[in-house]
Amino acid sequence: MSIYDAPVESLAGEPANLADYKGKALLIVNVASQCGLTPQYSGLQQLHDTYGERGFAVLGFPCNQFGAQEPGTADEIKTFCETSYGVSFPMFAKIEVNGDARHPLYDELTAKEDADGKAGDIQWNFEKFLVSADGEVVGRFRPLVTPEDPALTEAIEGALPT
Repeated sequence: MSIYDAPVESLAGEPANLADYKGKALLIVNVASQCGLTPQYSGLQQLHDTYGERGFAVLGFPCNQFGAQEPGTADEIKTFCETSYGVSFPMFAKIEVNGDARHPLYDELTAKEDADGKAGDIQWNFEKFLVSADGEVVGRFRPLVTPEDPALTEAIEGALPT
């Protein structure tokens, strides 16, 4: 299965299609509104703004599996993200990223190793996966790697479509 085959819903609960993003480099992130790392939303939006015209998008997937830090409804998440951080990048319905109910997208993503050669379960909110324009998962960045980290921005620049 490719990431484009994973069934997803928009934050509004409507069917969505990751295939709409074919040809773009993507940064897929499990997000949460009540986490110490929540301020990363600002940096993620900045990445989306900086590289968007060059064929890049950030995709946010709310998840409540880590410390119950994303308890809100879709409307509450949307309002929080827009008013607190000016988020305009695509957000999707709340999912599970670990365990028996892990979303099929994250089955694909978690097979990717991080810089230390470790694959498997998501460690916490704001784990980031970089997907090339041809749909290959080319990078995994753990939660403490900020959107401003040079390793992440260099990887994004290398994954942009030519």
